[in-house]
Amino acid sequence: MNTFDSVSRPLAAQAAPNERAQFIRKTYSHLAAALLVFTGLTGVLLNSQFGVSLARAMAGTSLGWILVMGLFLGASWIANRWARSETSIGMQYAGLGLYIVAEAVIFLPILFVANFYYEGIILQAGIYTGLLFLGLTAIVFLTRTDFSFLGPILAIGGMVALGVIICSVLFGFSLGTLFSGLMILFAGGAILYDTSNILHHYRTDQHVAASLSLFASVALLFWYILRLLMAFRD
Repeated sequence: MNTFDSVSRPLAAQAAPNERAQFIRKTYSHLAAALLVFTGLTGVLLNSQFGVSLARAMAGTSLGWILVMGLFLGASWIANRWARSETSIGMQYAGLGLYIVAEAVIFLPILFVANFYYEGIILQAGIYTGLLFLGLTAIVFLTRTDFSFLGPILAIGGMVALGVIICSVLFGFSLGTLFSGLMILFAGGAILYDTSNILHHYRTDQHVAASLSLFASVALLFWYILRLLMAFRD
């Protein structure tokens, strides 16, 4: 097993400048790789009969979608746990890989609809997501503000949002554009929080876990920007 000594690694905020810079480069290069793999995987699924059938099956019934959400949450928990492994770098990469696959699967229904009924909207949502991500990242890096205080707010907000989503699936009501707008704000807060943690709270050997957290927040932001744009076109 590939092991390493995580105890001796300092927090990025306390590390030497070259070590801190290397950690940040690794984190964002892994984020870029995760986004590329996600894009490629969703592209393959959307253009395959298996992917189309899976998307239809996932969106076919309310109970089916709740089951998918439950499996996604379980996979997310496992992926984050693996990505934070302190004994195996291979386990960390397995966690990141599992999370990318889980995101690609849960994105299938909305991407299927967007791809076939809203021409160019996926690219548009991707551009808006990228611009917002760059702006939020710049805020953290330029101000060096520690946004860790957002942690409890995001945790409570996430549980409330999940409850509302489950209720909407069970009782068949639409969440509407207001909910999408609020979730875009929530995802923006998550990006501020994750980016701040990269500067202040991650150890310099935790670049895989840091990139997974950022990837999750970027994916959430993309989902609700895409959903909002689709609502505006209806």
